[in-house]
Order: sequence, then structure tokens, then C-alpha cells
Amino acid sequence: MARTFGKSSGAGMLQWLGLAFIILLVDQFTKVLIVGYYHLGDSTYVTSFFNVVRVHNAGAAFSFLAGASGWQRWFFTVLGLVAAIVIVWMLRSHPGQKLFSFAMACILGGAIGNVIDRMMYGYVVDFLDFHWRGMHFPAFNVADSAISIGAACLILDELLRVRKS
Repeated sequence: MARTFGKSSGAGMLQWLGLAFIILLVDQFTKVLIVGYYHLGDSTYVTSFFNVVRVHNAGAAFSFLAGASGWQRWFFTVLGLVAAIVIVWMLRSHPGQKLFSFAMACILGGAIGNVIDRMMYGYVVDFLDFHWRGMHFPAFNVADSAISIGAACLILDELLRVRKS
């Protein structure tokens, strides 16, 4: 019985690691396109509320610590790598919890995508620019979107878990 559980949890974990890998590939592919076709600050109007831009973010979410002296690059790189290790451990421990595992896979794929940027460039490449009535939401990327979706799913998973008990 324990062997069957081990095999099914391993297969379940591979499914979630596969999702994280797909997110990572889409994130890096879109960033390669932006870096290849846009110069820093270039922008393309798409709709009345959305532009494609090329922005470099040396900080974290909403450019937190972007103006620091450079130490933040390595801090956020190490933080992302530690998060990835913890997430893989959590996926291994809970592969049957679908919403939880989906959330973890989204966060994992996004975190590794942004870690790769920090290691390659020293900053994260952002390019999705949403705006409304002259107000711009900070530019972000596919990795950031995956992390946000994962965080929302974690909250939902916890609410559903508490509601059950």
C-alpha cells in the first residue's frame, strides 16, 4: 500500500512540476521576444487600456527596493531559490491537494522565471502595461501573473479548507 502511495504522489508531483515548467517556458519566451524587439522604454499601443512596453525592474513587486545599491539583486535571487526549494518540498508532501498544488506550481514557475532574469540581466523584464484614465498599473510579466494567480488560489484553498472544517 505504501508503494502505491509513493508512486501516485511521485506522478502527482511530476504533473505539478510540468505545469511550473510550462509557465517558466512561456514566461521566458515572452521575455526573449520583448528583449529582442524592444529597447528599454519602447512602448506599443494595443488598446485604450493596454500597452506592451519594455521596463526593467531591479526590485521586487511594484519596484520595491528598485533604487537600492544592488544588493537586492542577490537577495531576491536567493529568496526565489529558497522559495523554489520549499515549494518543491510542499508539492512532494501534498500532491493530491489539487488547488493547493496548482497554486504552488504557478508560484514556482513564476519565481524561477524571475530568478532567471535576475541572474541573466540583474533585473526582471516587465512588459504588460495596463492603464485606465491616465493611471498606470505597474508593468508586470507572465511570471508575476502566475505568482499572483497562485497566491489567489492559495487564499481560496485556505478559505475552502476552513469552511470544510
